[in-house]
Amino acid sequence: MSVEFAAFCELHEPRYQSYARVWFQEPGAAHRVVRLALHALARVWPTVLESPNPAAVAWQILRDTVTEQHALVGAGSLRPDVDAEEDLAILHYVVGLATPEIADVMGGDTANITSQLRQTHRRRTTDW
Repeated sequence: MSVEFAAFCELHEPRYQSYARVWFQEPGAAHRVVRLALHALARVWPTVLESPNPAAVAWQILRDTVTEQHALVGAGSLRPDVDAEEDLAILHYVVGLATPEIADVMGGDTANITSQLRQTHRRRTTDW
């Protein structure tokens, strides 16, 4: 394992775990899903580092793994195949991440994420 990958995992794994616990109520299941995602990321790490936004690529790998594993185990009534706006709302309102943390974990721009969260909040307050 490269130093860069180890540092990336140390920074992002706790946030990934918090997100996965939204979809997998049993902590062991959330941990396994994140480990699967990180193993998938490790296999393509050199390519990810060459991409313009490694955090965004890693986030997509996590999302794909969560969605795939959720479908396999049929975990509860919640479905992880949500859009990016809903991911932002989950990370902010459920997981409790501040916008700079969300930008870091998703590979986005803080100002853009703040704007999207405001729009999502206005549109979805009746859904919550």
